[in-house]
Amino acid sequence: MNDITTTASEQAKALVGRHYRLTDPYEVGREKIREFARALQDGHPAHRHEDAALRLGFDGLVAPLTFSSIVLMLMQRKMFESVLTGYDLGQVLQTEQSIQVHRPMVAGDEVRCDSYIESFRQFGDKDFMVTKNVLSNQYKEVLQTAHTTAVAQTGVDIAADLRAAVEGVIMTGQSTTDRSDAAAARSTGEDSGLIECFEETAQPDSPDEPRTPRTVPAFEDLSVGMELAPRAVQISRGDLVNYAGVSGDSNPIHFSDVVARSAGLPDVVSHGLLTMGLGAGYLTSWLGDPAAVTRYGVRFAGFAPVQAAKASTIEFQGRVKQLDSDRRAATIALTATCGERKLFGRATADVLLR
Repeated sequence: MNDITTTASEQAKALVGRHYRLTDPYEVGREKIREFARALQDGHPAHRHEDAALRLGFDGLVAPLTFSSIVLMLMQRKMFESVLTGYDLGQVLQTEQSIQVHRPMVAGDEVRCDSYIESFRQFGDKDFMVTKNVLSNQYKEVLQTAHTTAVAQTGVDIAADLRAAVEGVIMTGQSTTDRSDAAAARSTGEDSGLIECFEETAQPDSPDEPRTPRTVPAFEDLSVGMELAPRAVQISRGDLVNYAGVSGDSNPIHFSDVVARSAGLPDVVSHGLLTMGLGAGYLTSWLGDPAAVTRYGVRFAGFAPVQAAKASTIEFQGRVKQLDSDRRAATIALTATCGERKLFGRATADVLLR
């Protein structure tokens, strides 16, 4: 390993157990909720119309389940700009994401994000980091607890042709030079958007009156092994570019043929979190209640390649894995495939039913 690699790995290892917070809360706007739902092809009316959200018991539009990925992406970018500066963000990939839902995000929420670096381990030339992110609102109510596993390849330098390709198409403000400028700004005391915290975050509480799910299927309608109707979703290059803009994930492997091929990929590929979000939409369209999901986790196994002039098709399937009669809850196992490619290594969701 070279000196840069050693510095990056040692830097990450030394941060285990530390706690950081975004300095500004993220304000959840109703138009952003609509944009995000559109990017996920999620047509549930509670994401678009206040009266539909009100019928589900909410005063504002309900954000799609994976809307929090916008805040998590912002936190990740600030972490790599401020405290994990030894890594090249272009070589960092998410391998697993889980979301525990305590309260749905709704329009008007001011979301604070606290991030804990929980663990670090090395396997060969790869560094694995697990972070816990706690999202709470202006009333100190915990909305979600999200765990992210990211892997960084550290044993090799980025090929010159890949670095040149990335620098040629990357969004302004995200290049290697700009990151150096950001480091210089921090040394002069400018706000990096991130602070280290030494206090505990708010803990999830139980509402005084638990919400009654408004699901289409009732608990009695389900049986272990029951299969959900499959759903096929088409994604085009336009969908990828739109999701990149809405979510803040500007990695050029999702829109540049040159960068994707320089990185060894067969074509431009879909965002893992886009696929996860599409899977969440498949689940909530079956439920009929986007607030009925209490946990959703995905281990990513692959990307869906998307050609320049032809949309790709992702097929989602679901199966009832477990039932809990005391809680009127079910665990659903999900699969996602694109042609012969398996996109989810493992994906499950816990849901409550009427």
